[in-house]
Amino acid sequence: MAQHFLPATPETVAWGSFDAARPAVLTIDSGDTVTFETLSGEPEDMPPEGAGFEILPGHLEVHAQCPRGRGPHFLTGPVWINGARPGDVLELRILACELRADWGWNVVEPLLGTLPEDFPERRLLHMPIDLEARTVKTTWGKTLPLDPFFGILGVAPPASYGRISTAEPREHGGNMDNKELKAGVTLYLPVWNEGALFSVGDGHGVQGDGEVCLTALETCMTGSFEFHLRKDLSLGLPRAESDDWLMTMGLDPDLDDAAKTALRLMIDWLETDHAMHRGDAYTLCSLAADMRVTQLVDGNKGIHCVLPKSALGRD
Repeated sequence: MAQHFLPATPETVAWGSFDAARPAVLTIDSGDTVTFETLSGEPEDMPPEGAGFEILPGHLEVHAQCPRGRGPHFLTGPVWINGARPGDVLELRILACELRADWGWNVVEPLLGTLPEDFPERRLLHMPIDLEARTVKTTWGKTLPLDPFFGILGVAPPASYGRISTAEPREHGGNMDNKELKAGVTLYLPVWNEGALFSVGDGHGVQGDGEVCLTALETCMTGSFEFHLRKDLSLGLPRAESDDWLMTMGLDPDLDDAAKTALRLMIDWLETDHAMHRGDAYTLCSLAADMRVTQLVDGNKGIHCVLPKSALGRD
């Protein structure tokens, strides 16, 4: 089991797109660990000169040298996992999500977000991050604790999709913006292509469920992940678990349909892995599961269903 490091450079970063045809920038084996550097901020999102913030190595070079896609995110990758085949599942153990920049940003864009009719103008904010204290000083003068995670964790989408935007989360994962996917959590991603082709990006210093104004505290981060191929699982959408809970995710332009998907997937999980009668699983979800709004702003909206493992009880 080897350890690898992948810096964020023009050679390792894709700007704004997922594409199964993009060549891998690193090849690993199941069981290996990779530490990724990631970047955040397109040219129009950067702090002005003289603001006192550090611009990390590689950031301006990526702006200058990488072709711009339809989405706003920078992805580091993809990574090829030897032996991965369509129909497999990639088990991604999230080991660390670390801050690497002394600033973060938040933007409201016209016609986007949850309340575009109320906030029709572009509003870009830059906020200083205290890396040691893991806090951010807001532009309205208050200090907030940070709880970093990656908004984008995904394998390549089905090859038939071609090159797609990073904006919408889909069955390959991608821009899920799920704040529960942080260090200590295991994410399960269905594999759609040989090699899986995993990428990561969209670092978030902190975010509320919903990500209502369009963006979180966007920032450059470093993440470490352990990769395991699962030939014994078959999934159509990502799911996750921690020591304390099970989580399924629904993605759809309609929140009601996203909720139905997340709930059905949790019932399936309980029926298949915990030998529960389907009706009992439905009732248990009503008694103990939380249906949470993941995000409202990425085209395909998200609902995640979270069931405490303690609710599975004892005989």
